[in-house]
Amino acid sequence: MNIFNKVTLQSMKKSRSRTIVTVIGVVLSAAMITAVATFGTSLLNYLVNGSIAKYGGWHVEFLDVDSSFVQERTHDSKVANSAAFENIGYATLEGGKSPEKPYLFIAGFSEEAFDTLPTSLISGRLPENSKEILVPSHVTAKGGVRFKLGDTLSLSVGSRLNGNKNLGQHDPYQTGGESGEDKETLVPKSERTYKVVGICERPSFEEHSAPGYTLITKADPKDQADNFSIFVTLKNPHGVTAYASSTVGAGAYVFNDDVLRFMGASDNKLFNTLLYSVGGILVAIIMIGSIFLIYNSFNISLNERTRQFGILASVGATARQLRNSVLFEGLCIGAVGIPIGIMVGIGSIGLVIPMVAENFGKTFHSTVPLTLSLSVPAIVAATAVSLVTILISAYIPARKAANTPVMENIRQTNEVKTESKAVKTSKFAQRIYGLEGTLALKNFKRNKKRYRSIVLSLTLSVVLFVSGSAFGTTLKRLSEQLIMDMDYDILFTTQVTDDSEMIPLYNKLKTSDGVYESSYQTVYVYTSVIKASDFSDRYREYAGYTTPDETVQLPMDIQFIEDSKYLSFIKELGLSADEYTGQDAKMIAVAKKRIDNNERPSEVFNMFANHSMTFSVAPQTNDKQMMEQGQSINITFVDTYPVDPPPRQSLEQRPYVFMVVAPYSLKENFKSPDTHAEMGLAFLSNNPSQSVAEMEAIIQDTGMMSAYTLYNVHTIVEQYRSLIFVIDVFTYVFVIMISLIAVANVFNTISTNIRLRRRELAMLRSLGMSDRDFNKMMSFECFFYGMRTLLFGIPIAGIISWLIYEGLVAVERIDNFNFVFPWGSMAISVFGVIFIVFITMLYAISKIKKENIIDALRDDLA
Repeated sequence: MNIFNKVTLQSMKKSRSRTIVTVIGVVLSAAMITAVATFGTSLLNYLVNGSIAKYGGWHVEFLDVDSSFVQERTHDSKVANSAAFENIGYATLEGGKSPEKPYLFIAGFSEEAFDTLPTSLISGRLPENSKEILVPSHVTAKGGVRFKLGDTLSLSVGSRLNGNKNLGQHDPYQTGGESGEDKETLVPKSERTYKVVGICERPSFEEHSAPGYTLITKADPKDQADNFSIFVTLKNPHGVTAYASSTVGAGAYVFNDDVLRFMGASDNKLFNTLLYSVGGILVAIIMIGSIFLIYNSFNISLNERTRQFGILASVGATARQLRNSVLFEGLCIGAVGIPIGIMVGIGSIGLVIPMVAENFGKTFHSTVPLTLSLSVPAIVAATAVSLVTILISAYIPARKAANTPVMENIRQTNEVKTESKAVKTSKFAQRIYGLEGTLALKNFKRNKKRYRSIVLSLTLSVVLFVSGSAFGTTLKRLSEQLIMDMDYDILFTTQVTDDSEMIPLYNKLKTSDGVYESSYQTVYVYTSVIKASDFSDRYREYAGYTTPDETVQLPMDIQFIEDSKYLSFIKELGLSADEYTGQDAKMIAVAKKRIDNNERPSEVFNMFANHSMTFSVAPQTNDKQMMEQGQSINITFVDTYPVDPPPRQSLEQRPYVFMVVAPYSLKENFKSPDTHAEMGLAFLSNNPSQSVAEMEAIIQDTGMMSAYTLYNVHTIVEQYRSLIFVIDVFTYVFVIMISLIAVANVFNTISTNIRLRRRELAMLRSLGMSDRDFNKMMSFECFFYGMRTLLFGIPIAGIISWLIYEGLVAVERIDNFNFVFPWGSMAISVFGVIFIVFITMLYAISKIKKENIIDALRDDLA
């Protein structure tokens, strides 16, 4: 070890507190970089494994290839695994309702295909021989043709031809031109009989543009056509594009993009850019915060060793030797801090992942658990980034040390360069602050560079804390608004309103395991003819109706709910049951308009002037004669309705709520061929996921052909809550660790700067400054630090919080959601800044006061 390195080690031992704080900063920096890299690796592995479980682990599918091609791929050195199924052929789907998907496609699976390609059973079992078949559920949902377990299918199976060209699943159905000459034809080749033994989800490998619904049977080795689809898994997935194009030439192939995108091997440039940019931004933020801390430490070390460098240079030390001395200090600190930081980073993610694993599963609907995944390249990269951070932080002051003239280093005349104008203070400031405050203000002005790093560190901490808190708070408010609007766990909706079909289905669905409460309703879309004079003054002003006799056609909904629920609601309102039940009874309605304004609270007002009115209503249609023949209803307006209506899908969105509530027994009085209607079945369940699965099977068994939607509302809400929890955990962990770096920076910079001012402070005390005045001066310095930090930090944090709100509201498209200023986190950050600066000052001053004034005045190295 040369003499310069020995001197460096002695200086580090002499300033133990600064060295320890610097090592802590390196540990935090390395821990955060390692944590980001390790969590990124774990998350990507989780997403890849989840996609493999759902879509299969293959990378590329080659369609319509012969047996020789299959054999070549099996023995290809670039291939890790392969599985193929036989393209048995196509058959016409009799009674199919989708013109672009008129066929059934028969696939003969091998054992390897069943293992490689996930098959999600809804009911039944997998086929065990070439006479049994598995039917996908979307044949019923999309094609409108129902198959049940045990059905026998007799199919004329053949090939699709366009002239002399064979067409496969990668070729969409070709309808031809106006003459129809180029339209494809189906050429039958054999008669095949199958028994339906299972119903499954749509196969993941079936393209949405495919002309045939994929039915799966077991391949018969004795009777195979020379036409296969092979699924290939490569040893190097990043070369999948080149491999596919070079292997099959002009043939058809399909990539497994759902798996490749999470491997970073897909052509999805947007996802790849997002993936790497998020990680890059996080690492950049960590590096910026870390460089602040580590640079300040080395800069302070340089200030302490300035005269030492001057003496070494005067006896022959070169600029390179002085620069290497500072870099050696950085390497020593890195050698201690980086390994500890890597272990802390891995350990912290190892503790966090079990906390969020269950929530990740709910968010991504994955059966694959999130586990800690270590990647040697990721750890090496984290080590390299940490080392680069240290070297950058050390190189800047090292270069300064090497380029400073010898006499300036010995005399230390370059530390504070200022002019009298730069430190002048106004008489008004002198009168307010007094002597002690004026001295503090002048010291603050003449050492701007030194104190700028403190203010920047504190500002960074304030901005990250407030904006991170605002992000989590906004997401929670969004979640609460979503949850408040849901009063059921499961919702079934359809446009079929035939009670002879839907009520028996409802009675079956409500017997599903876990269901403890249920209800049904039908919503009709009607139009009412209203005079402008019937509206309230506030609504007329809002809508711009100026002529009282003006006639308006106003769309409305009529919600028919169970008679028992309607009667209970009438009693809750204190209304007479006799007056509001029966064929010609009055009806209740809600008619409200809401106006949101960011400058004042939301305004909700009644649309109509009177409490009770008579309306002429008719089904919503363009037929004026039907409107004139509409029926009259007597309505009493109330402030709420008993049952939430189904989400509006096919119904147009309205800027108001105008809904009549009526007992279900009156539904037939309003039903007509022109009535647009939606029926909703709502359920509360102790186990919504299990209930939904059982309901799907019940719906399949009933053979319902009409379009419907079955919502697991509870799962949607839980997914949202889980996502918020995950974001909360990582947001606050990240903010806390960045804040720790900032706090370490502030502590190191303030305490060392005060120690560098030992002689200056000793001079003031020797001139008679009392401990009280001395404390007052230092308190003013704390005040200036804090005010400068809050002057920059609070506005920046507020702007970023507003941008976060705007971004989330734009994504969610929520109208009635106002911005809430983060007063709570602002108050915490203000208190935190003042507390950190004050405690650091007390620590540094206590050290100064313990020293002898004469010794401090004689200290030439101060």
